[in-house]
Amino acid sequence: MKIVKAISRTPLVKVTSLNSLGVLLKIASGLITSKMLALFVGPAGVALVGNLRSFVFSLEAVSTFGFQNGIIKLIAENKDDNVAAQRIFATAFYSLLSVSLVYSAVLFFSAGYWTTLLFGDKIKTIRVIQITALALPWYAMGVFLTAVINGLGKYRHVIYASIVGNVIGLAFSVYAVVHFGTFGALLSIVVPPALLFFVACYFLGKELSFFRSISLGKFDQSVLRSLASYSVMTLVTAVAAPIVYLLLRTHLIETSGYAAAGFVEAISRLSSYYMLFISTILTVYFLPKLSLADNRKATRNVFKSYYSGLLPVFTVGLVAVYLLRMYLIQMLFTEEFLPVSDLFFWQLFGDFFKAASLILGYQFFAKRLTLAFVVTELFSHLTMLCVGYGLIGLYGAKGVVIAHALTYVVYFVVLVVYFRKNLFLSAK
Repeated sequence: MKIVKAISRTPLVKVTSLNSLGVLLKIASGLITSKMLALFVGPAGVALVGNLRSFVFSLEAVSTFGFQNGIIKLIAENKDDNVAAQRIFATAFYSLLSVSLVYSAVLFFSAGYWTTLLFGDKIKTIRVIQITALALPWYAMGVFLTAVINGLGKYRHVIYASIVGNVIGLAFSVYAVVHFGTFGALLSIVVPPALLFFVACYFLGKELSFFRSISLGKFDQSVLRSLASYSVMTLVTAVAAPIVYLLLRTHLIETSGYAAAGFVEAISRLSSYYMLFISTILTVYFLPKLSLADNRKATRNVFKSYYSGLLPVFTVGLVAVYLLRMYLIQMLFTEEFLPVSDLFFWQLFGDFFKAASLILGYQFFAKRLTLAFVVTELFSHLTMLCVGYGLIGLYGAKGVVIAHALTYVVYFVVLVVYFRKNLFLSAK
């Protein structure tokens, strides 16, 4: 019996419309969290919560070994080979399970240290870190199952799983914030991602006899080596990005105060909401297509589909966000956050070039260009750190978003030069 069915041919417009609902639900959960944090702890507290977000982002990536994109690619390439697919399933499953359990144990028993490091004397909530540790293995397995579904080309099921997961996450966020206030808002950052495991189990079970395919005897070190290159690429971003933003946030606090850092975190949270839309479609729809593109013409067609179809829609959305910025600030936060309006232009300008760069960056994963990815990624983060440090002294909080914009302009130019043959030259 085949382990998978043929890859889905769901059109981009259908994927986009389905994805929009899932993203909107996830954004709704984020809006509630943002509003409650603004009401309970103000700009200074929002700055500290930013540390937790950065920490959780790094922890989640490290606990999954950065295998997500690698699993998607390998499954997509071997979807019709039952034996190869079983080796991929078993290797990824046991690797992620063992690593996440180890990290979970270490984090749980060192929760006091991490609480002090992240929150200092502002928020003494060791239970948040302990709950994060307990949720970690469930999150890792949820990422694994979602990547398997994605690799099979079941775009609709990936998005349906996201929609259901976000509904559950929204319900949890409402309950936690209403009953536990700031503590509940913190929990809403770490718990909902783990719940995706149970949703993914349901949708994956409709596609294949999955658990019967997972056997320790099918663990294959060659598959592990194939996944390792993706691990390096993902972990570079997972470690470098939070460190850079943590350093910049700390420098901004020292020079301009907690409130200024809270304003930057606020615009960053808003940015993360609308960037979900485009990043999810990239992972669900474009990454598998780039992985299967075996020549320059096919790759260029994928790029063309993105730049002519998705990016213009995203750009219109950015313009709308800018025009509605005052309303959004009052809806998401409080009047204390009105100075954030001065940060919108540069943040949105940078996000446009970030979105333009994403499809090119995904080509690194699709074609396993590890060294090129590491060099360009470290270059971009080093640029952000250096430019940010210089501009914070001149412009305070605005210096961070200006650095964000300049960094992604440079990054986009670098990627266009690197992938120029796929973008402009005649196919061979």
